Amino acid sequence: MSLGNEHVAVQVNGPVMSCVLNRPDALNAFSDQMIIGLQQALREAKENEDIKTVVLSGAGRAFSAGGDVKNMGDATAQHIYDHVGILNELILQIKELPKPVIAVVHGYAAGAGFNLALACDQILAGEESKFVLSFAQVGLVADGGGHYFLSRILGPYRAKELLFRAEPVPVETAVEWGLVNRVFPLDKLEEEAMNYAVALSKGPGRAMAMMKRLVDEADHADLASILEQERVTQTMMVSTDDHKEGVQAFKEKRKPVFAGK
Repeated sequence: MSLGNEHVAVQVNGPVMSCVLNRPDALNAFSDQMIIGLQQALREAKENEDIKTVVLSGAGRAFSAGGDVKNMGDATAQHIYDHVGILNELILQIKELPKPVIAVVHGYAAGAGFNLALACDQILAGEESKFVLSFAQVGLVADGGGHYFLSRILGPYRAKELLFRAEPVPVETAVEWGLVNRVFPLDKLEEEAMNYAVALSKGPGRAMAMMKRLVDEADHADLASILEQERVTQTMMVSTDDHKEGVQAFKEKRKPVFAGK
C-alpha cells in the first residue's frame, strides 16, 4: 500500500508511524488531499501489527492552521459539507484506532488543527506553542470535534470562553488546564517525541488498546457500565502473553518485553 501524498508525508520507523502534515507554505491548513492521506495511513496503522504507535506533526513553522481560510470564500456549501464529513471520519479513525496516537505540536495549533491534536491520545508540545480556536473570527462554529473534546477536558464555561473569544492559549496555560502532556524545547521536540513514541510502542499493546477504549467511553458511560467493562476486559487480559510476561518479569526483577499479544 502506498503511504502519504503531496500534502502528508508518512514514514514508518520500526514500531512508529510518523505522519507529517506537509503544506508548510499554508501553515499546514487542511485540504481534502491531506485528510484522505491521513485516513489511508491510519488504516495501514490499524492493519499492520508491526506498527505500535502513530505520531502526527507538522512541517515548517506550525502544526496546523486548521481550515484553509484563503479558500473559504470560494467554497460552496456542498463542498464544506463534504469536507467536514471526511474530517469527521478522520477524527473517528483516530479515536477508534487501538493504538496510541501522539500529536506533536509546534508553533500554532489553530481551529480544526487544534481539534485534530485534541483527538489524539497524547499531546507533546514545543515551548513556544500556542493553541487557538479561531472559528469565531470568521463567523463559524468549531468542527473536528472541538465542542466535544473541550467541554469534557475543560468544562462548559471555559470551553465557551475559548470558542467565543478566539484568543490564543500559550503552552504554559495549556499544560495547567490539562490540554498538553509534556513540553520540550523546540530543538529537542522531534527527538523527545520519538523517544516518547518508542517507549509507548514497548508497552502491552492489547492492554493499552483496551485502556484507550475504556477511558474514552468513560466520557459518556455511567460508573456501573465502566465497572462491568473493566471486569470483562480484565478477564480477557489475564490470558494474554503480555500479562504472563509482565508477571514473569516482576518475579525476575527485570523490565518486561511485551509483544502486544
